[in-house]
Amino acid sequence: MYAEELQPNEPFLPEISTNSNKQRSSRQSRTKQPKETRWLSDGSSQLLSKKEIALFRNSSKQFVCVELLQDGYHRSFSELFSLLGLDRDQRAAAHSESARRQTPPLEEQRDKLEIIKLHLTRAEQAERTGSWSVACEQRLLLGQYFSAPEDIWLSLYFYHSCADRKKGGNSRWATEARACLADIYLQQGDVEEARQQAELCLKQAEEGGWLDSTGRPLRRRSCQVLAKIYNRLADAALASTDRSTALALNLKGYSMATECEDKQTEGRATLKLGLTYQSSGDHDSAKQLFSTCLQIYGALQDAGGLAETYKAMAKSSENKGNMVETLEYLEKSVDICCSSGQQNRLASDICLYVGNIHLNMRQYARAYEYFLQSYEFASEAGDVALLQKAQVLVGSTRALLFIGKYSVDMESPPLPP
Repeated sequence: MYAEELQPNEPFLPEISTNSNKQRSSRQSRTKQPKETRWLSDGSSQLLSKKEIALFRNSSKQFVCVELLQDGYHRSFSELFSLLGLDRDQRAAAHSESARRQTPPLEEQRDKLEIIKLHLTRAEQAERTGSWSVACEQRLLLGQYFSAPEDIWLSLYFYHSCADRKKGGNSRWATEARACLADIYLQQGDVEEARQQAELCLKQAEEGGWLDSTGRPLRRRSCQVLAKIYNRLADAALASTDRSTALALNLKGYSMATECEDKQTEGRATLKLGLTYQSSGDHDSAKQLFSTCLQIYGALQDAGGLAETYKAMAKSSENKGNMVETLEYLEKSVDICCSSGQQNRLASDICLYVGNIHLNMRQYARAYEYFLQSYEFASEAGDVALLQKAQVLVGSTRALLFIGKYSVDMESPPLPP
């Protein structure tokens, strides 16, 4: 079969030339040609260096790791190699294929590998000369560089490698790294770890009196994050009806907030403390704090803060039985939400509050109006849970209106024939 496919005059193997001179000249011409050339804009060519050739031929991981070894940075190589292994393990443990495909592996991202190499080698060089604060600074810079959500694990690693060092661990750079760690852990919901980092940061900042990279005192920064942390812990204590613990934590948060010189944080801590006093039955102390909140949020022109404060004041008035004042506060709160145009969820919640008051007073028409407003605000906010709640109340109140009208019609005297 195969023999039939061959042409009769077609050789099975290519002919071997007997002209040895031609072969020799051909080999010489090949050896004289450069292995790699770069064509310049003027049409001329230029030889590439070994490093440039390796840049194109090797993978990003190989290129960076070989450079580290060639330059004698063995500790930096070991650290980078460990990070690459950790990245592979994390990607392998990802629950879904889509999660693994969101970003390429670290070993394929040359720009990030180059940044890590740059700062790790600088840190290693600083350690060789005993410049421990410089080494910490380089690691802090790495932590700040990896701020994207997919790189948070790298940010945490470098911040910890800066803050937890035996030599340089009490430097300005290490203290700022602890402040950054506290922020990240708080965002991730690990409140206890955030608290540990923030308290250590505050202690070191008080001793050093340093400024962070933006020029802000590290002590104020740690006070700000601690205020948020204590308030978050207090919320958890209130959820478990541990009011004494919640009050103690809110007092700590309020104290930190007044020292951080940030009015937004101070207003939030003041409101939280007032709400805790309110839940404990101390409405007089709560009202004093709410008055302070009105001043702070009024100066900041914070519509959301003002609306929340008026809502809290309404609850205290309701507990004292002053329903006229309660409705005044709530209507002010709704007006503020409507004028700002950005507090739809809060407005919906407050309208539910007002509607329930009118419903308990059997003022069904007014209750229906506020429940309908709550439904509209919830629709604009896209809050499904609040929307469903308002929807049920609108329907039930509408039914009560029809029942009331039917009862009146039934009790009225019949028309004369």
